[in-house]
Amino acid sequence: MKNTLYLLTGAAGFLGSNVCAQLLERGDKVRAFVLPGDKSVKYIPQEVELCEGDLCNPDAVNRFFTIPEGTESIVIHCASMVTVNPDFNRKLVDVNVGGTKNIIEACLNHPECKKLVYVSSTGAIPEVPKGQKIKEVNQFDPDKVVGWYSRTKAMASQEVLDAVRQRGLNACILHPSGILGPNDYAVGETTKVIIQIVNGDMPIGMQGSFNLCDVRDLAYGCIMAADKGRKGECYILGNEEVTLKELCKMLQNDLGCKPIKFYLPLGIASFIAKKLEKKAKKTGKQPIMTSFSIYNLARNNSFDYSKAKKELGYKTRSYMETLHDEAQWLKREGKIKASS
Repeated sequence: MKNTLYLLTGAAGFLGSNVCAQLLERGDKVRAFVLPGDKSVKYIPQEVELCEGDLCNPDAVNRFFTIPEGTESIVIHCASMVTVNPDFNRKLVDVNVGGTKNIIEACLNHPECKKLVYVSSTGAIPEVPKGQKIKEVNQFDPDKVVGWYSRTKAMASQEVLDAVRQRGLNACILHPSGILGPNDYAVGETTKVIIQIVNGDMPIGMQGSFNLCDVRDLAYGCIMAADKGRKGECYILGNEEVTLKELCKMLQNDLGCKPIKFYLPLGIASFIAKKLEKKAKKTGKQPIMTSFSIYNLARNNSFDYSKAKKELGYKTRSYMETLHDEAQWLKREGKIKASS
């Protein structure tokens, strides 16, 4: 059997670091592509071979793909620029679309590269009316999704599918919904919300829902896609929809933190957000609430992930378990008050 080396982008990130850990646990060899000077490299295990470079630089990507003779590679492309700002951003397009194109070209130029797993987002899939579950699509249109992050993920997903259909690339696409769980050293948006709730820094909640997956389940899904994902297929890695109120209740039951007394209806929240955004334009300060964040709470957050369960063996743990493990980790890190 040939030697296999897993080429992993985004290995220093929340999802990538968990993919890395699980691959090593299986006894696999991993080479990680990291930005020069990235401080989060310290979270990457020592057994991992590091390769410095920028996704936007084709020569650096090619160097990342150059491996010893007699070795095969499988690429898991987790890296992307994530933003909650819906506006156009050149760098976002360069990294998420341009970077993915560079990865595709390298896959096609290296015959020893046997497969690409591209980690997209459920944001790349057009929303359907509430009451229906959102399913995988086989064509992506950036004009049918909201916000430039989702647009870039739709564009990059289409690039992957085009390379499969027109150039014979062996690749599959994953669409994770939101991400939750322990070891979020960069403290992403969802982790920030958890910290605010537990520390009592969120006096008023909002109505609306999320769809969040345990980072460890998503990492397992990525590895199973590398093992079993079919060429040209897309897989949603989702969970059941959950409201902010339900999340707060679970944290309250587990940690005894202060309950949130009032949940603002989304119509009122949207009105307030517009006023805050107008004010923010004059002051140049970030508004505490944006129309886009309200949209994400109000939208249809119900996804059908049965295909990933059936074909990849993807599975999800309960929100209770994830929140408990995340809270314990946050305590150890000193990010939430120990009395909680």
